Amino acid sequence: MTYEIEKTTSWIIRDLYRGGNPNKAVLSSLRNAATMDSQRAQAVWPIMMARLDARYLSRNGIPTSAETAVYAALRFYAIHQQGKEQTVYGSAGGEDPEGQQLFAALGKMRKNEDTRVALDRRVQPLLATTNAASVINGLSHLVSILKANSSAQKIDYAHLAQDLYGLQGSYERANRVRLIWGQQYFRENQAESKTEGEKN
Repeated sequence: MTYEIEKTTSWIIRDLYRGGNPNKAVLSSLRNAATMDSQRAQAVWPIMMARLDARYLSRNGIPTSAETAVYAALRFYAIHQQGKEQTVYGSAGGEDPEGQQLFAALGKMRKNEDTRVALDRRVQPLLATTNAASVINGLSHLVSILKANSSAQKIDYAHLAQDLYGLQGSYERANRVRLIWGQQYFRENQAESKTEGEKN
C-alpha cells in the first residue's frame, strides 16, 4: 500500500517536470500553498486526483493521510526545483544513482561545522514531534536549507511521501519513520568518524 504512494508521487513529479519543460504555474501554486485545502493549491488537484487511487481520496473534504503526504512531498519538490533547469528529483532506490533520501543528504551537510548547529536545531525537535503538520512545516524549512547549501543534490521526494504517509499511521509506524530518519541523519557523521579513527 505505501509503495503505491511512492509510485504515484514519482509519476506526478515526472508529470510536473515534463522532461525539462516544467509546469511552472502548478509548481508556483505548490510553493505558495502550505496545505492541499488551500485555494492556491487547486492548480495541482487535477494532476493529483487523476493519479491517486480512489481509495486514497477524501470523501468529506478533509485531506486523507495519503493526500497530505503526496501534497507535502510535491510542495517540497516545487520549493527545491525553483530556479533550476535540471530536475532535483532522483530515486534513491537504484533508478537514479544521484538520488538520496532527504535525511541522508542533510546528514552529509551536517559534516560541515558551519551548518551543523543550525541543522541540529531544526532536525532534533522535528524527530521528537508526533504532530504531522509540525513535521511537514519543519521539513519545508529543511528543504530550503538544503537547496541553499547543496544545490546539485537530487532528493527522493517520492520516498519522502511514503515516509510521510507512514508517519500519519499507527504510533509504531510513526516511530519507525522517525528512527529511520534519525539513522540517516546521524549515520553520515558516524561513518566518517570511524574512518578517521581507523587512520589514527
